[in-house]
Amino acid sequence: MAYSDMVMDHFKNPRNVGKIDDADGVGEVGNARCGDIMKVYIKVNENIITDVKFNTYGCASAIATSSIATEMIKGKTLDEALKLTNKAVVEALDGLPPAKVHCSVLAEEAVKAAIADYYKNMGIDKKIDIPCGDEHCCCHRHDK
Repeated sequence: MAYSDMVMDHFKNPRNVGKIDDADGVGEVGNARCGDIMKVYIKVNENIITDVKFNTYGCASAIATSSIATEMIKGKTLDEALKLTNKAVVEALDGLPPAKVHCSVLAEEAVKAAIADYYKNMGIDKKIDIPCGDEHCCCHRHDK
């Protein structure tokens, strides 16, 4: 399985790793099939994501997609960040092997889950569409 130089750079030198203790929103998603777990923390000031951190347990692709996704949303408005797609994450990393594209879906989900959590914490009733690309994941959105 060949990884692009960009994937390897974000895997070996991940950006925005860590935890924000007083985060305004936290999104955690996972994929039970492959074992990847992503947690994204955001700080928001006047509708702008001023800081973002992540903790990811998983493969090189999971770490790289988390890293690039945080770079892509930092400094953006919440509405701009909600436009993040897994396809944009894959493109920013100069591609992923087909078997690893699910990691980019997790990155998109984690960002959107953090924003949804922010709105919930602020008492704002805003529906956020958090698509799940895997019916076997552990995001609990499939629970009846």
